[in-house]
Amino acid sequence: MQTLERIGKMEAALNACHRATEALGARLDDMDALKDDMTALFSYYGSAAWYADREAPLPEGVSAGVLSEDLVYDEITAVREAAIHMLELATDILKNRL
Repeated sequence: MQTLERIGKMEAALNACHRATEALGARLDDMDALKDDMTALFSYYGSAAWYADREAPLPEGVSAGVLSEDLVYDEITAVREAAIHMLELATDILKNRL
């Protein structure tokens, strides 16, 4: 591989890494800012208040997906899977890439 070709390839890798790291950092900041809301939501799901709210009459047009069994459970699962993915990626980076 010629010098200029190699430099071009590595420059592209640097730029791609930088863009991905910037985007990941922003998304992690978003998740970090939601920690209290996540904790409140996940504690609410299945609680006595949640069951009472499911029985309460609601005005038409009120968005109440939080009262479904599947949406909150699916979100809990998605957050858990994302956290595991982050741990696995971080472990791979720290053990094998740096």
